[in-house]
Amino acid sequence: MPRLAVALRALALPVAALLAIAPSTPAHAKPEPKAPKEFVALGDVDPTIRQEIRYFTPHNFTGDPVDGYRRPMCVLTRPAAEALHRAQRQLLRRGYTLKVYDCYRPQRAVNGFVEWAKDLDDQRMKGEFYPRVDKSRLFEDGYIAAKSGHSRGSTVDLTIVPLPALPTRPYVPGEKLAPCYAAKEDRFPDNSVDMGTGYDCFDTLSHTLDPRITGAQRANRLLLKSTLEQRGFVNLAEEWWHYTYQPEPFPDTYFDFPVARRSLTG
Repeated sequence: MPRLAVALRALALPVAALLAIAPSTPAHAKPEPKAPKEFVALGDVDPTIRQEIRYFTPHNFTGDPVDGYRRPMCVLTRPAAEALHRAQRQLLRRGYTLKVYDCYRPQRAVNGFVEWAKDLDDQRMKGEFYPRVDKSRLFEDGYIAAKSGHSRGSTVDLTIVPLPALPTRPYVPGEKLAPCYAAKEDRFPDNSVDMGTGYDCFDTLSHTLDPRITGAQRANRLLLKSTLEQRGFVNLAEEWWHYTYQPEPFPDTYFDFPVARRSLTG
């Protein structure tokens, strides 16, 4: 009878209690997508090119680290990375180095930019990145779009840095912002040559050949442009920092694997 009573009491346990004492089955998360074998880490192709991956940090137009950037590293298709290596060798002979701000960009990051642009209440970084543009016009003016060539893997945002390359201090969230088109000594410090605006400046002054950019600033833009064009890159006329290697290995594919070493299959 005692054994029977114990058995009956066990059958009377609530379902929640039975689940609590049952061995748990581990939940298996959906595996992250991987990069095709044609993608490489730029640092493996040319470790001398500086990398300052802005979207891994809060120092970008959203004010937060961007979804999909698991590591501060540049990932590109191999042809684009090797072309950058050739451009770097040319600049090193002149006492300069390339510095990349962004390379492959996951589609999830682009989706995040779209959602950020819809939130008109979040204007934390307006004072630096889009001082003269109303946030409600970012789509209409072409600064934000639902697709980016970066997600195809052969587009890079970059600049030129004189050697020896001095470190750039980190951005402190909440610090006072200066317009991205201010004089170089007044805007956020960058160890690059003076290009007339900072990186990701949502302003017509960022147009590569804007006639208001003259003197050394124009010469610096043209040095970057001519060096990269010799290696197969094409500039986006609205952004002095934006170049796409052609022919692209994946001209019609927008990838979404995260920026991380483990995404690379090669």
